[in-house]
Amino acid sequence: MRLQNVVDTSRVRVGRPVGEFRRAASWLAAGALTLCGGIANAQGDATAGKTAFANQCSSCHTTEPGKNAFGPSLAGVVGRRAGTAPGYKYTDAMANSGLTWDQKTLDSFLTSTTAKVPGTAMAVALPNASDRSAIIAYLETLGVTTSAQAQAPAAVELPPPGAGPTQDELNHAASDTRNWMYASKDYSGQRFVNLAQINTKNAHQLRAVCIIRSETAAPTQTNPIVYKGVMYATVDTTVVAFDATTCRKRWTYKWNATGHAISPTNRGVAIKDGILVRGMPDGHLIALDMDKGRLLWSRQIADSQAGQYLSMPPLIFEDLVLYGPAGADFGPKNWVGAFKLTTGEQVWRFNLIPDDNEPGADSWGNPQSRQHGGGSLWTPLALDVAKAILYLPVGNPAPDFNGAVRTGDDLYTNSVVALDVHTGKLLWYRQFVPNDTHDSDLSQVSPLFTAKVGGKSRDLMAVSGKDGLLRVMDRDTRDVLFELPITTRENVDAAPSLEGVHRCPGLLGGMEWNGPAYSPVTKTIYVAAVDWCGTFKLFAEKPEFVPAAHYYGGAVIPDARETSRGWLTAVDSTTGKVRWHQQWPTPLVAAVTATSGGVLFTGDLNNDFLVLDAANGKKLYSFNTGGSIGGGVISYEVGGKQYVATTSGVVSGFFGGSGTSAVMVFALP
Repeated sequence: MRLQNVVDTSRVRVGRPVGEFRRAASWLAAGALTLCGGIANAQGDATAGKTAFANQCSSCHTTEPGKNAFGPSLAGVVGRRAGTAPGYKYTDAMANSGLTWDQKTLDSFLTSTTAKVPGTAMAVALPNASDRSAIIAYLETLGVTTSAQAQAPAAVELPPPGAGPTQDELNHAASDTRNWMYASKDYSGQRFVNLAQINTKNAHQLRAVCIIRSETAAPTQTNPIVYKGVMYATVDTTVVAFDATTCRKRWTYKWNATGHAISPTNRGVAIKDGILVRGMPDGHLIALDMDKGRLLWSRQIADSQAGQYLSMPPLIFEDLVLYGPAGADFGPKNWVGAFKLTTGEQVWRFNLIPDDNEPGADSWGNPQSRQHGGGSLWTPLALDVAKAILYLPVGNPAPDFNGAVRTGDDLYTNSVVALDVHTGKLLWYRQFVPNDTHDSDLSQVSPLFTAKVGGKSRDLMAVSGKDGLLRVMDRDTRDVLFELPITTRENVDAAPSLEGVHRCPGLLGGMEWNGPAYSPVTKTIYVAAVDWCGTFKLFAEKPEFVPAAHYYGGAVIPDARETSRGWLTAVDSTTGKVRWHQQWPTPLVAAVTATSGGVLFTGDLNNDFLVLDAANGKKLYSFNTGGSIGGGVISYEVGGKQYVATTSGVVSGFFGGSGTSAVMVFALP
């Protein structure tokens, strides 16, 4: 869909698309050739190749070491990784191609450069196989980069001291109106911003000011981060940094997976001290320089063959990156860990599925079942900075749907787990769905907030998940103040059977990956949920673990997609009284952001960005973004002007959706 079909282009500044994450240097000479490879081309005629090179390539490339022209020097190019010639600025397409050119890859590239590396500035096609073979033979005479040299990472300096955000800035992120520094705004996960420039009286005047769109229709569940006017977002294995008011791209980094990846879904980055951290689907945790997008370090912390992948947004506190793998449906034995921000070195680790003789191990009736017991982390964590307590929402046990093969409560699945953030020591836990047979992940342990209850100040936590319940719990006493349904709940305790049992929520019901918002102004929790039922069936055969495959003891047949709905509910944060309740024509999985302007920002699977009246849920503004909305929706201030940004694009294999991955920014005229 063309942008002008949905936007008044006289008012829109269009940034380079996220997928043109690959076209940043179209002004570069057509000869941006970065040939790499290392297999000798015995069939080629190097003498003829030298002549062909002079005719076809020499106008852009030199053969002198270290001397670049319009294109990079091709001295020592054989065996070299793409995008690594010293002193040359490459297009994003080439720099992120991940290619190390052997004879086959060189031949494929020269056959059609743009087909091999879409987005490259070098548009060359050599249809004659003999010409290609001869040129490759000649390139091999220019020196060969050894495998060790090609793979050795270049020394990268850490960002200078003072590069932000600082720990003090992160500690006060809740009151910061200019930045959005964590996936859910701040450590407490309140998703509230004290901005009122956009309010109930003028929200209808909002206009799209810019869009950055990829060419990739990948799951778009990222929670964008904003710091000092720069937005950072993820698409698949790519990270992009761009201006938060114009969508003009600053840099792009693409990770080249080193092994099998179970799921490409990613929910965002974390930032501190000039360093950006994110997880990758192949199990690597990586750190980038926020300013230039350079790789600082990478460390494989999870294993796809064990059923793990990395999708949650990290949380960074002091010098620690807090992270744990997802993949419970594939039968891993999961954990959470702390890693040094500057090196990725592991500092501590806590097993979410206990080892022998660890607390909680005896909650598994069959000790062997713990080896593939599940327990994902896939949604934002929460942190009480003053008490140094880290709160985890631990997901479902494995195998799914069959509790008989893992009798017992199956700790610490579907539990709130509280740890000492510095040491990983278990402080307490509370399990809400023991021996889960419905994939009822506990998905949210935020917002954290303090409120007066019965005249006494209490530290509280909102807890919710795919079981379709919202609870508010005292973080000190672990008492539950109230519990109420946020979606349809029918036949919830019926176990899956061979014949099938209809139940609500189904596999995709309740609260998914984006948690509630909390307004300290109205003392209200705003909860978006999915209403989609299904029939749960049990397999007759005992499930067997197979590496990198679903570890299921049954299956769920969802009700017709057309019957699925969403709910948006406003709840008094201390009494549980429902202030208003709106049904939506599609499931609601996008983030909800509350503001002091009395409005809520969110989106739906009908592709609409939405502004609602926080007092009653009335729609004040909607805009068709050209893609489904299932990721972050944030608001921030730059230069005294309030902006709102929403993600847009395909949501997931389960929820479907449409559109290539994008971020669209709105503001008042």
